[in-house]
Amino acid sequence: MEQKDLFRELGQIRALMEKSSKFVSISGLSGVLIGCYALIGTGVGSYIISSTTTSMDQVVGNMSVLFLFIVLAISILVLSLLTGWLMARKKAKKNNQPIWNITSKSLLFAVSIPLVTGGVLALMLTAQGHYHMIAAMLLIFYGLALTAGSIYTFTEVKWLGIFEICLGLVAVYSPNQGLLLWGLGFGVLHVVYGFIVYKKYES
Repeated sequence: MEQKDLFRELGQIRALMEKSSKFVSISGLSGVLIGCYALIGTGVGSYIISSTTTSMDQVVGNMSVLFLFIVLAISILVLSLLTGWLMARKKAKKNNQPIWNITSKSLLFAVSIPLVTGGVLALMLTAQGHYHMIAAMLLIFYGLALTAGSIYTFTEVKWLGIFEICLGLVAVYSPNQGLLLWGLGFGVLHVVYGFIVYKKYES
């Protein structure tokens, strides 16, 4: 066997090993859709503020408006999770790959710790009336979850996580811009990420 053939085979083996250790069923189009949901949610949230209050400060004192924001956030979360799961399952089926394996389990465990921590912290902040910090905490802990889970999937996920963390830190410094920064993080960045993943791995 010639040396170049040996290197070629070693490269193929390495590629197969990397593929088997990565969860590649994440759909780029689901990222685009999730980003669109977030942008729509941001638009609805902005409309609620402009039509019922004069500033974000008044939202925290208006329980009916605050309830609308909570329902809106939960609706976007459920729709996003459902979209991500369905499209990942469809992609896995198309590629004849199991969606539930040791890699996907490791990915789920890696992202669940920061996500659960961030969710609990957001609930605690809500209970204590620190509503301005919720957007920042969600962005930061979501970014931490993405960076933690990126070892099991696309490299682009890591960079998405880093940008989310940066926006979260900005939101800590400028809490009154939380809704806008939330829209940038969960909306615009997701759309850009989704297009990149789709063009690079799926088109």
